[in-house]
Amino acid sequence: MTTPTTDRPLAVVTGASSGIGYELAAQFAEHGFDLVVAAEDQGIAEAAEKLRRDGGPQVQPVRVDLAREEGVEELVAAVAATGRPLDSLVLNAGRGAGGAFVGGTDLRDELEIIDLNVRSTVHLAKRLLPGMVERGAGRLLFTSSIASTMPGPFQAVYNASKSFVQSFAEALRNELKDTGVTVTSLMPGPTDTAFFERAEMEDTRIGSGPKDDPAKVAAQGFAGLMKGDQTVTAGSLMNKVQTVTGKIIPDKLKSEQHRRMAEPGSGS
Repeated sequence: MTTPTTDRPLAVVTGASSGIGYELAAQFAEHGFDLVVAAEDQGIAEAAEKLRRDGGPQVQPVRVDLAREEGVEELVAAVAATGRPLDSLVLNAGRGAGGAFVGGTDLRDELEIIDLNVRSTVHLAKRLLPGMVERGAGRLLFTSSIASTMPGPFQAVYNASKSFVQSFAEALRNELKDTGVTVTSLMPGPTDTAFFERAEMEDTRIGSGPKDDPAKVAAQGFAGLMKGDQTVTAGSLMNKVQTVTGKIIPDKLKSEQHRRMAEPGSGS
């Protein structure tokens, strides 16, 4: 079904039922965008209701599992069915899993991390970016992480997936620099969302330690996206310091630092 057209631009936000994704969607709604929001859980319908305002944005929820190819194509079809050009694309959906790679995590979980964080990101970008490039206008935001800057003992697959996202974002930014389409990478640190609970990391130092407000992270990310910034290191000053120092600290040392933060039981 084609969505009635409005004068407002259209944004797509994945992983929008809660956390940073929801807050990013809220930023778009507050700044005059209509939305297509996606997530795998039933909370996406509730999130869409919260995002709607009287006389305000149109918000279409799409409940799909983006870790599956069929789910990605279903979202692409929902965007196409609006019959509207896409102004902004936010590829935010992702998940993690904590624990030792050998004996501490489940292969199915780690393959799902790859499918969601990596494969769906590439798939959606491949399917939705061409329309932006053809029009010569658009904004693309990837939710990366400061985890992308370091090896991640006890989050080995998650950190590797975010390193992929960061590299992918930077490569696309260069490829698209003369097209009118901007590419921005949002790099939050530990944020007060359900991430650590879902990753079973609440007993770690990073899981039990201080966290940033997802609304603040999203506001910084949205502002950077609108300015066309290359990267936005969001949240606390410590995140910015960690990102800068991460460029000069050897990987071996960064691995040891991450181990102390993410090893099961380290938060006790």
